[in-house]
Amino acid sequence: MVFLAAALSAENTVAEISMDQIAERYVKLVLKIGQYSPDMVDSYSGPVEWKNEVERGKKSAFPYEELQTEAAELLRLLKTRKTAGGSGIELQRWKYLKCQIAAMSANIELLHGKKMSFNEESKAVYMCQAPIHAEEYFKKLLKKLDALLPGKGDLQKRLFKYREQFIIPKEKVPAVFDAAIAECRRRSLTFVTMPAGESFKTEFVTGKPWSAYNWYKGNAFSLIQVNMDMPQYINVPLQLAAHEGYPGHHVYNALLEDLLLKGKKWTEFSVYALFSPQSLIAEGTAEAATRLIFSPEEKLAFMEKVLFPLAGLNPAKAREYDEVITLTEKLDYAMTEVARLFLDGKLSESETVKWLMKYSLVPHDRAVKKVQFIRQYRSYVINYTLGEDLVQKYLESGATEKAVPARRKALFLQLLTRPVVPADLTP
Repeated sequence: MVFLAAALSAENTVAEISMDQIAERYVKLVLKIGQYSPDMVDSYSGPVEWKNEVERGKKSAFPYEELQTEAAELLRLLKTRKTAGGSGIELQRWKYLKCQIAAMSANIELLHGKKMSFNEESKAVYMCQAPIHAEEYFKKLLKKLDALLPGKGDLQKRLFKYREQFIIPKEKVPAVFDAAIAECRRRSLTFVTMPAGESFKTEFVTGKPWSAYNWYKGNAFSLIQVNMDMPQYINVPLQLAAHEGYPGHHVYNALLEDLLLKGKKWTEFSVYALFSPQSLIAEGTAEAATRLIFSPEEKLAFMEKVLFPLAGLNPAKAREYDEVITLTEKLDYAMTEVARLFLDGKLSESETVKWLMKYSLVPHDRAVKKVQFIRQYRSYVINYTLGEDLVQKYLESGATEKAVPARRKALFLQLLTRPVVPADLTP
């Protein structure tokens, strides 16, 4: 009888654990990990007392066992609630928390010193593995680009020389960026309803390993920083405006906060854990953003009529430049591939810089910046390339040619407003 009573008591304790309680513990776990992984907490808009509580409880040594025990316990509690998870968005919530907590467990192991290969790390943290591209893949792209670029000789030098005529003068960058983000916002608001009072601020900064960053501050406000260390080519502002702003990161964060955190009171959306599967969705949608709101011809027309003149550049060269840039964008997987080689110890830092210069066609200083990014963010790079590929395939799934634009926007909006996990992108 004593044993039975104890069992029933334990059963009742499990039954009393709600999804909201699990979510609160998840948020605090992320905040605790963030004490030892400075980039982990990308944004937080939960109770200040939770953050203060975590900061007061920080230990001098990394509390591996404490954190890993908590992650394991949360996964166990989630498992007991699987049959009570419901269907539809409630089941999506359960799946989302399961993936996020599993990723936190992997992060704890990495912070404790566990060695993982690039593929092992990306699968454990982002629940995905990027395809492998052999050098021959990049050589074929370079051959196509060689035929497209005017002149003869070293391809990298020719590309640098060619692109020099498309650099926006620094004093004109703010005006060009403002015009780009205004147009992206206008187009996005035709299918997205934003929270009242949403806004953003743009800052132009230096000394960063990234080209731009959206720092979401809560209450539908973002600080968008643009790195002026790098040449601002005429194609860049439109890409950044869509990626960091509309309908990219700013829209994504504002809608999750408005609909899920404030609307449904789902506490887990008060924190954005950068090194987690959520980033594959966030970066994938942001990378797909420009193509969602502009057809190729619409983008070219906007560049010719608005951005080129604002930058003081010759609009007659816009079409040719767009063809070159479209081809160079196919080299993006070079960053993923070299990160795999570098982090797996197959290339030294100097070899990695040379590899990037050769296959990404970037100058030495830009290649060094890319290596700094890889050192700091590791397998995160898959979220840009693989993330975009998965999102694009998802948006184009099951639609007739005539219905593609409307369907793609409807599916895109679902990705911004629901708890989504990488497996949802691969039917």
